[in-house]
Amino acid sequence: MSSSPNPEPAVSERAFTPVLNTIDIVVSDLRAAIAFYARLGLDFRVDPTYPDHAGCDLPGGLHLMLDTEKFRASVHQEAGWDRPTGDPRTFLAFQLPAPEAVDAAYADLTGAGHRGVQPPWDAFWGMRYATVADPDGNGVDLYCPLPADPNDAR
Repeated sequence: MSSSPNPEPAVSERAFTPVLNTIDIVVSDLRAAIAFYARLGLDFRVDPTYPDHAGCDLPGGLHLMLDTEKFRASVHQEAGWDRPTGDPRTFLAFQLPAPEAVDAAYADLTGAGHRGVQPPWDAFWGMRYATVADPDGNGVDLYCPLPADPNDAR
């Protein structure tokens, strides 16, 4: 018998399996966020009905949204909404086609004035990795698997 007041239902008892197909990022300046992500090759479209909302379809079926703080607050009128404070709690990770592309994307973004969090490095888990902050301070990881070392006897 579980001591938890609300035990998790067994997988077989669940009526559905949730599917993650959309990520929503709350931003203070929609235009600045769109410009940042455009530098990574993402094509956001502002919703003509809701000018504080934009979306972008990514390969693999994931949809990425940007909503202004004003828009997010209007969605949660009854519950209220406050902008989170503190360090990023979430990081978006973008795989790039080659290790050199990680360096180039990091240089492009930081050269455009965006804050570098972690310069490119060869991570111990076998990837070229770097992190920048988007205009709202959200972490954006850039990575690519490193080529296998033919001299590595693993």
